[in-house]
Amino acid sequence: MHLAAILVAAGTGSRFGAETPKQFLTLLGQPVIRHAARALIEAGAEIQPVGDAGSIAAALEGLPRLPIVPGGATRQDSVLAGLLALRPHAPKVVLVHDAARPLIPSGTVPALLAALENVPGAIPATPVADTLKRVAGGLIQETVPREGLFRAQTPQAFRFDALLAAHRAGVTGATDDASLLEALGQAVAIVPGSESNIKLTYPDDLARLEAAMSVALSPGPMVPRVGTGFDVHVLTDNRPMVLCGVAVPHVKGLAGHSDADVGIHALCDAIYGALAEGDIGRHFPPGEATWKNQDSAHFLAHAAERIAARGGRLVNADVTLICERPKITPHAPAMRRRLAEILGVDISAISVKATTTERLGFTGRGEGIAAQAAVMVLVPG
Repeated sequence: MHLAAILVAAGTGSRFGAETPKQFLTLLGQPVIRHAARALIEAGAEIQPVGDAGSIAAALEGLPRLPIVPGGATRQDSVLAGLLALRPHAPKVVLVHDAARPLIPSGTVPALLAALENVPGAIPATPVADTLKRVAGGLIQETVPREGLFRAQTPQAFRFDALLAAHRAGVTGATDDASLLEALGQAVAIVPGSESNIKLTYPDDLARLEAAMSVALSPGPMVPRVGTGFDVHVLTDNRPMVLCGVAVPHVKGLAGHSDADVGIHALCDAIYGALAEGDIGRHFPPGEATWKNQDSAHFLAHAAERIAARGGRLVNADVTLICERPKITPHAPAMRRRLAEILGVDISAISVKATTTERLGFTGRGEGIAAQAAVMVLVPG
């Protein structure tokens, strides 16, 4: 094995604030970690994932990889676990990459490998452009000179034996692998990084990544497409109420072959309509046992995947739930968060609201709930 890559996916993503670790969130229809893994594979690396086996296996299903190894208490521990798992394969070079960095510019890995001809380690980095301030208690203490300062990125590249030895040298508190070599006085080179090599850290980063990856996947001009969807389900006893991916307390639920999430169904139809790819019934026939009681998040993730497959991106989505009961407003923020998570977009792109029919018709009589949705997507022209 010439080139291996440790894909570090053991973090919890506490700064991001989502229940799901950020590396497993959906971005352009696929988990963030899957984008990162595919980029490494395309660069010629054999993947060594590190982290929770169940979550990683599901996210990387169908991609070639080595057996997953558990992560450690710290990032440094997790990388060492990956190195020890790789040792029997004797790779000459190892990349260490954060699973939360889904976009690796095409020239990054070749530049790193070229640098390793002369030094034991190399990393991509971008020069600091902003003025830096040291702050304490909300007050500026000093201005820090930015000359010679760079922002480190991943993947970082090392001669395998050099990195393994550095991890075994007893240095602690390292925030990246390059600092281990630095502590031992070994040379680490810098190759040009990229502003598009974004690490998913905060919710706003999802929108930045979506835009950057849409450009990378589809560099040509993008054309706006609008789609609408409508769905209705009858209320029934002895079934949970699920609306826009959120369980809503109510005396009744909605009848249907799947979980009958009327909001997600309308949103799926809007997306399929914008792409001119039929409706939800075409992709998930209601008579098939496979979809019995299925979580409708599965359907919406597929719709997001269809946008990605076309090289497009979702601009925004607007869902209106039509019912007298239950009250939607208290649950709307959670619904927006859930839809944004499934679609892999920033929550600012998602609207969920409700209205009534002034007690007219089947919704007014409390017999069912309806939903309509509208979306705009951009696809290559």
